[in-house]
Amino acid sequence: MNIENNTNVCEEKVYNQIFTTNSKTVFNYIYYKFGNEEKAYDAVQEAFVKLWENCAKVVPAKAKSYVYTIANNLYLNMIKADKVRLKYAHLNTDVTNETPEFLLEEKEFQEKLDNALASLPENQRTTFLLNRIDKKKYAEIAELEGVSVKAIEKRMHLALKSLREHIDGI
Repeated sequence: MNIENNTNVCEEKVYNQIFTTNSKTVFNYIYYKFGNEEKAYDAVQEAFVKLWENCAKVVPAKAKSYVYTIANNLYLNMIKADKVRLKYAHLNTDVTNETPEFLLEEKEFQEKLDNALASLPENQRTTFLLNRIDKKKYAEIAELEGVSVKAIEKRMHLALKSLREHIDGI
């Protein structure tokens, strides 16, 4: 189904397609900012609820931007009191053929990486993760963040420089 301007977000098929097409990317975007799956999930859910509540006011072509803006605003409201730290899902390592030394080194490296990422300013961390994890192009990130591609290039440069300083060997 192709969303056209003569359709309405209040139509269930249109709303469902907007949700299906955008919910995972919006979740990833907010998760990278929060570092907290539960809060990111809540922000995305609430953003889509607000889209539904305001469906008559939002044209389908602007729905994606609307959801990102609402989710980002919810994020900004949630971080007033707390500083965020990224959490990563680790592979289940109950059974492994790796040596204890390797596992210890891997854990130490992961801690260094987590600390290095957490020390980045939020805009650099978000840019880095959207590019390296979600494989977003700089132009896509610039659109999401509402800045120029040059600004994204600068953020990425600074993020990589900082990560290299914090972690030897990457």
